[in-house]
Amino acid sequence: MHVIPKPDGETSDAASGRQDAGEGRCFAPDGVIRTASLMSGRREVIILHAGERYRLRITANDKLILTK
Repeated sequence: MHVIPKPDGETSDAASGRQDAGEGRCFAPDGVIRTASLMSGRREVIILHAGERYRLRITANDKLILTK
């Protein structure tokens, strides 16, 4: 994800919205997060939710699969 600094110290994600400086959370103005931004060129990522690990991967058929 490419982050662009703004003059007021807040940072902005060029592809999908803005990022709050210091918080590490990404906010898309329309609630949409693009897979290109989320995956950063990888085919698989691990998502931590409520203390559990989930695996999000892109299949050979370009579909998304989320498993625990």
